[in-house]
Amino acid sequence: MITDAEGMLHRAGLKATAGRVAALEALETLPHADADTLFRSVRSSIPTTSIQSMHNVLGDLSAAGLIRRIEPAGSPALYERRTGDNHHHVVCRSCGSVADVDCVVGEAPCLAPSNTAGFAVETAEVTFWGLCPACQSA
Repeated sequence: MITDAEGMLHRAGLKATAGRVAALEALETLPHADADTLFRSVRSSIPTTSIQSMHNVLGDLSAAGLIRRIEPAGSPALYERRTGDNHHHVVCRSCGSVADVDCVVGEAPCLAPSNTAGFAVETAEVTFWGLCPACQSA
């Protein structure tokens, strides 16, 4: 039986290796996770994996468009399965938690630069910064 993750990999033209399947499945429950968190999550099911292997897997999945890499300032790269839409992120300045924020415009790019310097702009990434509810209460 082919899992959802295996089907995604096959449709993207990638082999459904144990590491790739495990990373996609882990990201289903750990959105906005970094490579180290994902590595620790899959290590029990794939004891022969390494942190370097996880970085390679994440690079492959990102390049294939199956996951999205985001890089909030002062944070390691984070990964999520939510792709193909135009959403942004809000990051807590205190604890670093990250949440998705839907773009009010909808289509990409949702912002138009005053000067593109000849670039064909395809997308705009926006990161909102503030305090999450838990840190506001603290």
